[in-house]
Amino acid sequence: MMVFQRFLEKYLLIFMIIIIGLGTMMILPISDDTSAQEDVQETDLNETEAVDVMAPMTINVILEREYLDGEISEEKVQETIWSMEDFWAYYNDWTLIDQNEERMIFRKQINDISPLLKMNGYFGISKDGTLNVYEGEPTESQIIQSFFQVDTSKLKSKQHTELVKGIPVKSREHYEEVLHVFSQYKRKEM
Repeated sequence: MMVFQRFLEKYLLIFMIIIIGLGTMMILPISDDTSAQEDVQETDLNETEAVDVMAPMTINVILEREYLDGEISEEKVQETIWSMEDFWAYYNDWTLIDQNEERMIFRKQINDISPLLKMNGYFGISKDGTLNVYEGEPTESQIIQSFFQVDTSKLKSKQHTELVKGIPVKSREHYEEVLHVFSQYKRKEM
C-alpha cells in the first residue's frame, strides 16, 4: 500500500509540473523575436514625441462670494493655466457658473455675513414696520436687505427705540440672533 501511495505522489507531482509548464507556455509569447516588439515600442515613442505640447493659456477668472446676507462680492483675477488638472483642483471648492474662451465665473457660498455688513451694517425698521439691514445708521435710502414686517405694537419700547436708532451687526451669530428675536414679532398676514 505504501509503494502504491509513493507511486501516486510521484505521478501526481509530474502531472502538476506538466500542467504548470503548459500554463507558462500559454502566457509567454511563442516567438523569441523580441526585436519586432522593440520596433513597435520605438514607433510608439516616436509618435508620442511628435505630439504638439500646448502652450500655457491665460484666462480671466471672476470669483463671486455669496454671503448669508445676500451680498455678492466679486474678485477678478487673471490665471495662467499650465495644467488643466491643477487648475480644476485649485478651484475644486468653487462652483462653475459660466465660461467662455476668455473668462470663467466661479461662485462660492460663504457661511458668514459680508465684510460690508460687519463693518457698517445696522438692523433697523422702516416707517411701514419692515425689518431691514442698512448700510450705516438706518435711513430709507441705504437698505441692504429687507426681511419682514414687524408688529410694532407687540414690541417693548426699548426694542422699538433700538430698531429706530439702529442695532449694529457685530457678527454672523449676532445677525442670526437679532433675526430670531424679531421674527417672534413678525406681523401675521391676513
